[in-house]
Amino acid sequence: MGKTIDTAEYGDLEALETALLGELDAAGDLAALEDFRVGALGKKGRISALMKTLGQMEPDARKSFGQSVNGLKQRVSDALEARKSDLGEAALAARLATETADVTLPVRPGPEMMGRIHPISQVWDELTEIFADMGFSVAEGPDIETEEKNFDKLNIPASHPARQEMDTFYFPTKEDGSRKLLRTHTSPVQIRTMEAQQPPIRIIAPGRVYRSDYDQTHTPMFHQVEGLVIDDSTHMGHLKWCLEEFCKAFFEVDKVKMKFRASHFPFTEPSMEVDIQYAEVGNEVRMGEGDKWMEILGCGMVHPNVLRAVGYDPEKVQGWAFGVGIERITTLKYGMPDLRPMFASDMRWLKHYGFLPFDVPSLAGGLSS
Repeated sequence: MGKTIDTAEYGDLEALETALLGELDAAGDLAALEDFRVGALGKKGRISALMKTLGQMEPDARKSFGQSVNGLKQRVSDALEARKSDLGEAALAARLATETADVTLPVRPGPEMMGRIHPISQVWDELTEIFADMGFSVAEGPDIETEEKNFDKLNIPASHPARQEMDTFYFPTKEDGSRKLLRTHTSPVQIRTMEAQQPPIRIIAPGRVYRSDYDQTHTPMFHQVEGLVIDDSTHMGHLKWCLEEFCKAFFEVDKVKMKFRASHFPFTEPSMEVDIQYAEVGNEVRMGEGDKWMEILGCGMVHPNVLRAVGYDPEKVQGWAFGVGIERITTLKYGMPDLRPMFASDMRWLKHYGFLPFDVPSLAGGLSS
């Protein structure tokens, strides 16, 4: 049974309150105020010490003394908050009176300005912006493809060199003799699109592709964008205009000179490689001027056999297609001498060639602005 406690043993609560409020008024700054809070209301503070004595009291005395201590604690806490507010306002007023800000200084870049958009991602967005303005939609397909869609339906014969293992990454052969592969171009996306819908079709198919090659101008994994238009009246004049407008928009020049050379691709007939005129000025390559020519893409009218393979009647519909290496045109536009650093994860290279996160390609603002 607890003993009766004489509260006088713990001091006069009124005297304690007077002393605490006096110390509170004497606190001249927020640091002194925090010291007061710890000394009065902290775990080892004077008011907290009184609360710890309640367990030694008789029930009646405990109730009366506890109410008195709680009242003291509440009054001191309220006074503490009021004093804290006064000191905070005074500190702010003093700071505003002494500090000045030079509004002419440039804004310090924040952490969001440290990251960079990879040039491939930037150019991918640029291409999408250009062709979307021409009415093209974006089509996608899987990186792992069948031989049928990657080769057979594109009129590529079994004896074609591109189907050799020295050029193509194949998966193990299945029991039924079939095998899958990493797509060597994004042309299978064209096949999938034509199988899924009827003309008219106007798409671009950007994506990763894979070939067994690695040197200064080739990497085992790279990126392409291919275009496809199918309807009942499109012709090579439309193809020529589309490619000219693309080159002017992408290289941001007012005019370009292009040369269409006869070539051979199994999936187009006639087939052409496209050269663009350029000039070398010091270490800079300027597209659309000068007297030199550089091959940048391949194109042609879709082969009738490809149309038949997807169930189209080549007597009723026709179309054209083109393919561009994204790395190739990226290096031409932004002056990169080698493809391989694009995949080397070198932050120094990315900081030099990369784009800020807010450099969003726009036809209105300039694609590389």
